[in-house]
Formats: sequence, structure tokens, C-alpha cells
Amino acid sequence: MKKTLYNFLLFGFVLLVSCCSSVKVLDSWKGENLSTMTDKNILVIARTDNQQARIAIEEAMANDLRKAGLKATESYLKFNSINPNKKVDPGTVQALIEKEGFNGVVMNVLKDYNESMVTEESGGYYAGGTTYYGGYPGYYGGFYGYYHNPYSYSTYGNYVPSSSTTKISKSYILETLIYNLDEPEGKQLVSVVTTQIIDPSSVTMTAKDYSKLVFNSLK
Repeated sequence: MKKTLYNFLLFGFVLLVSCCSSVKVLDSWKGENLSTMTDKNILVIARTDNQQARIAIEEAMANDLRKAGLKATESYLKFNSINPNKKVDPGTVQALIEKEGFNGVVMNVLKDYNESMVTEESGGYYAGGTTYYGGYPGYYGGFYGYYHNPYSYSTYGNYVPSSSTTKISKSYILETLIYNLDEPEGKQLVSVVTTQIIDPSSVTMTAKDYSKLVFNSLK
């Protein structure tokens, strides 16, 4: 069991260097009873109206858990007809979960979303020129050219004018909560991870990076 827990916490973390820079963990908490999740039948839930995002997040997290030796199932596979972002009677949810034999939950919730204007600067440099590494004569050129303007040479290449671009940056704050349903009501929560995602370009790749970072924060 200890080996399984170790795999659960460390699986895939060596791949973090390839993670997208737009995903980062803001805060992480884990209880002393996190180790109780190693033998649970875990249901992975992403509470969102966006079905593509729901599937991507649930698959990414369930796959990481399964590869680490834990039993995990995506909620869209079992409860596809239920919108996880809509209010449902707690008794109904409990009955469905117990019927399927789940006693652990990894739930992902969108806590905040905002847009902001961002201005990016570019240009203002020379491009396409040669370097001086081939020898001093080629770099400095003739006497007259150098004497006329010692700080500007034809070897600099073409000047790229400076410019700025303004765009809308989108920021998402997500919470990942892990529950042990075999514990009493007040002791079921075993972990909370808060993550920020900025300008995701690919739902699938961002979900994979998100999953790895969440589990990395629990090591």
C-alpha cells in the first residue's frame, strides 16, 4: 500500500518541465488522512457546463490515478445524463454514487473567472545580420564606413520596428477537492488544491498539465 501511495503522489512529476507555463498551483493543503485514498474506488468529477472541458479534465486526472495504481472512473462515463454544474438533490447524488460503489471523489470546481487587457511589446531590434565571429574585418567593414558611423554597420541586418499588441487575457481559478466518503461527514475532505490557468490554448494539453500539477502539489 505504501508503494501504491508513493506512486500516486509522484507519478509523472518528472515530466513537469514540459508543463504549460500558463498553469500554476496557487495553494495546496493535504490532511494526514490522504493515505486513506490508496484503496478507494474514486469518481473524478469536473463541474462545468463545457462538456469538452469536463471530459478532458476528468480523463486526464483519472488516467493519472489509474497509471499510479489507483481505481478511478470519469463521471461522464457513469453519469453523462447529469449536468455536474447544476444543483442536484444531495440525496440523489449520494444514492447514485453508492449504487456504483464509489467511496472516494476527486472534484474539480471553477471558482473564479476574469478577463483583463494585456499589452505586449515586440520589435525594436536588428534582425538577419551577420556576426563578427568570422573575423574582425568582416564585422567592422571599411574605414570610411566605420568613421562615418561607428555604431551602425550594415552587418546589423534589417531593423524591426517596435510595435505593441493588446489582447484579452483570460484567467481561470479552479479548486480540486479530494474526499474519502468512508469517513464521517466532517472528516471526508482530505485535500484541497487551488490552481490558476491563464489563456489555455488547448483543452486537452492544459488538462494534462493541470492534473500533473495538482498531484505534484500533494507530494
